[in-house]
Amino acid sequence: MRSTARLVLGAASLAALLTVALAVPGGMPLPSSDRASSVISSEGAEELTEPDDWMFAQRTFPTDELPARAFERAVAQAEVLEQQTAEQDPALAAAEWGLVGPTNIGGRVVDLAVDPTTPGTVFAAVATGGVWKTTDGGTTFSLAWPTDLSPSMGAIAIASNGTLYAGTGEPNNGGGSIVYGGTGVYRSTDKGATWEYVGLGDSGTIGRIAIDPTNPSRIFVAAAGDLFRPGGERGLYRSLDGGDTWQLVLAGANPTTGAIDVAIDPTNPQRVYTAMWDRVRFPDLRVYGGLGSGAFRSTDGGGTWTLMQGGALGLPAQSMNLGRIGLAVAPSDPNRLYAVVILTNGSFEGFYLSPDAGVTWVKLPTGTSVASSQSTFGWWFGRLWVDPVNAAHVFMAGVPMSESLNAGLTWASVTGLHADQHAMGWDPSTTGRVYLGNDGGFYRSDTNGASWTEATYQPFTQFYSVDVSEQDPARVVGGSQDNGCLRSWGGTDWNGYGCGDGLATLISPANQDQYYGCSQYGSCGRYGGGSFGSTTSTRRGWFTPLVFDPSDPNVMYYGGNRINRSTNGGGAWTAISADLTGGPGRDTQYPYGTMTTIAASKSDPSTIYLGTDDSRLWVTHDLGGSWTRIDGDPVLPERWVTRVAVDPADASTAYATFSGFREGAKDAHVFRTADGGETWEAIGAGLPDAPVNDVVIVGDALYVATDVGVYRGTEGLEGTEWLKVGANLPLIPITDIRYQAGTDSLFAATFGRGIMRVALP
Repeated sequence: MRSTARLVLGAASLAALLTVALAVPGGMPLPSSDRASSVISSEGAEELTEPDDWMFAQRTFPTDELPARAFERAVAQAEVLEQQTAEQDPALAAAEWGLVGPTNIGGRVVDLAVDPTTPGTVFAAVATGGVWKTTDGGTTFSLAWPTDLSPSMGAIAIASNGTLYAGTGEPNNGGGSIVYGGTGVYRSTDKGATWEYVGLGDSGTIGRIAIDPTNPSRIFVAAAGDLFRPGGERGLYRSLDGGDTWQLVLAGANPTTGAIDVAIDPTNPQRVYTAMWDRVRFPDLRVYGGLGSGAFRSTDGGGTWTLMQGGALGLPAQSMNLGRIGLAVAPSDPNRLYAVVILTNGSFEGFYLSPDAGVTWVKLPTGTSVASSQSTFGWWFGRLWVDPVNAAHVFMAGVPMSESLNAGLTWASVTGLHADQHAMGWDPSTTGRVYLGNDGGFYRSDTNGASWTEATYQPFTQFYSVDVSEQDPARVVGGSQDNGCLRSWGGTDWNGYGCGDGLATLISPANQDQYYGCSQYGSCGRYGGGSFGSTTSTRRGWFTPLVFDPSDPNVMYYGGNRINRSTNGGGAWTAISADLTGGPGRDTQYPYGTMTTIAASKSDPSTIYLGTDDSRLWVTHDLGGSWTRIDGDPVLPERWVTRVAVDPADASTAYATFSGFREGAKDAHVFRTADGGETWEAIGAGLPDAPVNDVVIVGDALYVATDVGVYRGTEGLEGTEWLKVGANLPLIPITDIRYQAGTDSLFAATFGRGIMRVALP
């Protein structure tokens, strides 16, 4: 049964609670500190662009939904192709993919588990990179996750006996990896060497895992549910036998409500707290809150629950405006409970303190700095952490990390960190040591958060793009999620050369000292050769295509909703088309109706193909004087066009690839025309039923990058036959591939494991 606790606080009660908030253990007032400031630091100032849904929109257009278990089915199909490759072409199957880099940049760490028995050992759950382990206090990391399991991570926790539990499926709404729901909860009894599935396979995403510190077999899992469809296994689950069986102990108020956070009182494990979050996502509508959102309390170990509310000054009542809630218990004073509340629109609602284990609450006057730290996407964070020895020392996740030394009355922005904070944990074996995870990777502080040091080896960057110098294969660039445009030269290690989120990146094929980088929505720069000129477009996509003409390295093309051409390497641009899309679409906040791919012919420079995010293909044979829409052949799907490639020897032969999970469709995302686009044939039969993100032509073979591997297509007796390239490529979306002729190698941009390379057999 659920009941509602209501409390109206008068002035005297508020004053009393503020006195509690200002007190440290022992009742002495906190000293002032130069860390107490209400000014948002410059760290993260350029990171206020909202996490984008580009990958989601690309993979679900135009149906607005992701088929249930689509990713798992595609993985199973990929495994079949891997076996076929081993039988038919052992050399191709044995080709080894190796890491090119970077190892020093990092990527989004969504949760941490600090080993309570082994000093310096920490497990990091990486957004789309699986689980990683450090044994040296976070200086370096090694992989502790199988390559054949879902790489999308949501939560990780370690029991007092050393058993690890990992929940798959990232619950943070944005940044790409939300496309891939998790496959449940996994357990490791050997510190990450091996893992076994233990249930909740239909949970979609996991928000948090909490383990009873006095009983390692008693576990709570906050199952947030699938973001894109109602139902499934969502709510708060409990296991009393170490994960062998699960019981739903708190269901959501409706089919879109799941659990996002859970915390246990360490001194009284029968006292459990959880936050429920009502959410669902469509391409043109975010519903990141609702009547099911709220914070709950149990005093009997999860048997019964009470909705925690506090009237005018307490936690807000359930409403359509109530979004994500984060909870934290103060370990040194377990009666003290904190909460951060985010509204449906992503804005900060308030920070709350309860001095009596959630019975009564007060909203503290945080000022503008904390609200600003959440920007307009507080649903991306929603987490709190409390110093284990000081109940008034609190950290709040946001674009910058916010820190309070007086229980939330005043806040300072923590400096020296990458933007977008997600995870934190103290090392019980080392006084003052605390670990942190954010979109830039892993950090360690040995001064209890006063200063931070970043890990030096963390090879799990999410890449959108890759390019390689034709003269020097060691010179590589790539565009990365929330880590800018990166290059492999110009320093002792990989380094950034601009951009916010890094998207399109290029190296001039004729001059490797001239290179390019684009931020989200087509803001591009030219490096080593003058400035990037102004382009003409009304709308520009998250990933705006920028390409060279293969017949002339001085000629470039850029696509918003109009295609632009440059004859001087990007210094000046001229529009050579009208709007070739069907945009702007239903969602005015995000610019749908944009170009996604451009391909110029090497054998006939007057011929150019292009594709859009609303399934349109176009071709010109007179350098943009006139354009013909390729729409007369019914075989082409209504899907997001990911790439077009033109046969270097024949302008009439081209290939088009499409995104979207296809629910078993036999056309499998790859099409070919031999007559300049008038007719097309599907040649992807036999590929896994997953998005194809890129295609390159190497001699008589095609190589395609998909969400579940890289494949080679060659002509056989029964059409195009597909085999998998290498068996050791992580099970992770390959967003871009490049062929480097000098080394006869493929370079792959992975969305979570950096840039990888394979020598073709």
